[in-house]
Amino acid sequence: MIEIFVKTPNGFAEIENHSSDLSLRQRRILIHVDGKRSVEEIRSLSLVDDLDQVLKLLQGKGLISANTTTLPSGRKPEPEAELNFTFRVIPPNPNPKEIERAKTFMINTLRVFCGEWAHLTIITAVSDARTHEELRKSFITWYEAIFATSDGKRRIKELSTSLLNDI
Repeated sequence: MIEIFVKTPNGFAEIENHSSDLSLRQRRILIHVDGKRSVEEIRSLSLVDDLDQVLKLLQGKGLISANTTTLPSGRKPEPEAELNFTFRVIPPNPNPKEIERAKTFMINTLRVFCGEWAHLTIITAVSDARTHEELRKSFITWYEAIFATSDGKRRIKELSTSLLNDI
C-alpha cells in the first residue's frame, strides 16, 4: 500500500492567493501534492530531508489531507476526482482534430509558460496520448506546471477553460 495526499480546497486557495506563511520549499511540496504521487515520489521530486514534517505541517494547516482510500501500489486515483474539473462528455465519434488541437495547446502553453525544455515528461505523455481519456490523465500535471509560473497563475482559469472545451 502507498500513502497519497490530496490538496484540500484551502490548499488550492493557498497556492492561488499565497495567504499563508509557507516557505518556498513548503509551497513547492504543496504543489507536488496532486493526489497521484506517493510520499516517496514527492520525496524524490523535492529532495528534502524533512518531508514527513512538512507534510504534517501542511496537513495541520488544513492544506492537504491523506487520501481516504488506500490504493494498491502503482494504482493512482483519476485526476478528475481530485480537483473537480468537469470534463465534457466525449461524443461517440470524437473528432480527431479536437484531440490534436488539445495536444498542441497543452504542449505550446507548457513551452511558453514554463520554457522550451521544461516538463518534458508531461510533453511526452501529451504527445503520446491517442484518446481523450489518455490526454485527460495529463491534465492535472499540465495544470500544476502552468499554475507554478507567475504568468500562468494569472491566466490558469482562462487556459484550463479553453483546454477543457477540447478534452
